[in-house]
Amino acid sequence: MNRINPNKLLHSKWTAVQPVGKAVHFMVVELERDADGAVTRCLLDAVVAGQSSWVDWRALKDAGAWRHGWR
Repeated sequence: MNRINPNKLLHSKWTAVQPVGKAVHFMVVELERDADGAVTRCLLDAVVAGQSSWVDWRALKDAGAWRHGWR
């Protein structure tokens, strides 16, 4: 399990264990917060492909799917 502080997610870099739409390297470019200010999801931007998708930030905790940093 990846340890994540949701308040430090912005601009963090991630590597998908399995390619997502032919993309492997991603960067968190935006955070969405609820009314209380807690992070609910993040926008991942594929570095090479330029595709973006919203993901529940807790999904990044799964070490079987995501690695912190670019590898």
